[in-house]
Amino acid sequence: MRVVLQRAKAAKVVVADEIIGQIDSGLVLLVGITHGDTIEDAAYLADKIVHLRIFEDENEKMNHSLLDVGGSILSVSQFTLYGDCRKGRRPNFMDAARPEVANELYEAFNEELRKKGVHTETGQFGAMMDVRLTNDGPVTLILESKK
Repeated sequence: MRVVLQRAKAAKVVVADEIIGQIDSGLVLLVGITHGDTIEDAAYLADKIVHLRIFEDENEKMNHSLLDVGGSILSVSQFTLYGDCRKGRRPNFMDAARPEVANELYEAFNEELRKKGVHTETGQFGAMMDVRLTNDGPVTLILESKK
């Protein structure tokens, strides 16, 4: 699994002019699933994300986690995270998991986040989405379960 994490002051996802997920401060997660990913990968990344110390303390040092600050998550499925652009001019998405597998793991990942007590909103799997956010910092990190 691969997650692009962005610290956000606010975020929302819109499908067909309707807001389907929205948070105030917290994290926006773009979530990609590849072949061979498991529930263990989802649990590992969920635990890593909610405990990652990327929010500032009173001394402007990144010492607080999402749990410490009471932030929320907006989780958006993103198969293009497994796009391979090394050859040619069009990305190859062969490394992205099949939709039926990816959706199951994406839902399991979101459930793992909720089990940890984090309010988690989502996009709509497989839909064309407008993701709007105010990036805080900006702080953007890439996390992977296999490395």
